[in-house]
Amino acid sequence: MIRKLSILFAGALLGATAMTAFVGPHAGVANAAGSDTYRQLAIFGDVFERVRAQYVDVPDDQKLIETAINGMLTSLDPHSSYMNAKETADMRTETRGEFGGLGIEVTMENELVKVISPFDGTPADKAGVLAGDLIGEINGEQVRGLSLAEAVEKMKGEIGTSVDLTIIREGAAQPVRLTIERAEIKVPSVRHTVENDVGYIKLLRFNEQTTSGMEEAIADIKSKIPADKLKGYVLDLRRNPGGLLDEAVSVSDAFLQNGEIVSTRGRNAEETRRYNARSGDDIDGKPLVVLVNGGSASASEIVAGALQDQKRGTIVGSRSFGKGSVQTIIPLGANGALRLTTALYYTPSGSSIQGRGIRPDIEVEQPLPEEIKAQMGLKADEDLKMGEASLRGHIKGAEENEDGSGSLDYVPPEAKDDLQLQYAYDLLRGVKTNAAFPPKQDTASAAN
Repeated sequence: MIRKLSILFAGALLGATAMTAFVGPHAGVANAAGSDTYRQLAIFGDVFERVRAQYVDVPDDQKLIETAINGMLTSLDPHSSYMNAKETADMRTETRGEFGGLGIEVTMENELVKVISPFDGTPADKAGVLAGDLIGEINGEQVRGLSLAEAVEKMKGEIGTSVDLTIIREGAAQPVRLTIERAEIKVPSVRHTVENDVGYIKLLRFNEQTTSGMEEAIADIKSKIPADKLKGYVLDLRRNPGGLLDEAVSVSDAFLQNGEIVSTRGRNAEETRRYNARSGDDIDGKPLVVLVNGGSASASEIVAGALQDQKRGTIVGSRSFGKGSVQTIIPLGANGALRLTTALYYTPSGSSIQGRGIRPDIEVEQPLPEEIKAQMGLKADEDLKMGEASLRGHIKGAEENEDGSGSLDYVPPEAKDDLQLQYAYDLLRGVKTNAAFPPKQDTASAAN
């Protein structure tokens, strides 16, 4: 899977995000364990003491226990895990979308941290950090030899504290040295632009800022394009790994007048929950095209599935990742938290996404450029895709098929090269026609 690893200082956004719900420490009571289970636990205790007493080096007790717990959880499925106190705090920071930091998005290039862009009004922006800058030293320590995550960790800190950066800037005769004071940063989860007569909205992730950010984007688009000139909207969910369940529901609700959005079903029938739309369409019934690809997972698939089943939007792109499970975060006090898969989610038509993904109404493949294939050692006729169905130990979905889920998640950096995006614009402007656009509401759907 092709991924540009983007990091927002003071909050590392690494890997796919679980579809998450938060509960208290005692969400349910399991059946009492049998005597055989307790005998097995006694064996674990014996092994633990043997390792502590006889291993060639003195082991870290905490690390041993955390690894054992994680081994138990990861044997269940790829998304269940144990998070220690620090990991739990980082996760909550990510879902809040607010933290203390510098306010720049970065990647790694030639063993240095490269600035993709500073966010407007942030400490980095005010200090004069520019897109394309290379960070060579952090607080006097060389960046070479560090991973991107390690470099980001060194730039984290409490609000009001400072970090010293040595920057290599193209055209500058000498390195640029800056001291920047950390401040509260809001992670942008929504980006938008006006493309002549079309509104484009990109959702990057589903955190606590997503719905409000999308509402602001819609309002801005309406202010810039007269209603009689506005052809419609593109909602881009490509490479969006997911996030909070409540945000997926509220984003879907913004476009739906009524009907079911999603249902979650756990082990017991009484645990089934259904989420329904409330009256009100934020884009006033304008046509909507939703873009998905192999990087669209979890919350993104809930939104795409709801808009597809309710005939509100036309899905364009390639098959989504296929992560149809809900992880509940169960706090363990000062010891961290348990991320446990507790349910699967279903689209309004009753279909499970698990291991299957969302199949677009209009399939438009975005090929991987030959130069990137060459860099990755891929053959000319070979593409790289990854989906839930390819993950070892994934929960088998009831509707999982032989083709599995997922597709290539590549999105070109330039809009002119983006075949999926250009197809969406052509649909909205009438340059292209397709029976799937606009979606045809049937009588049963309209009556929901």
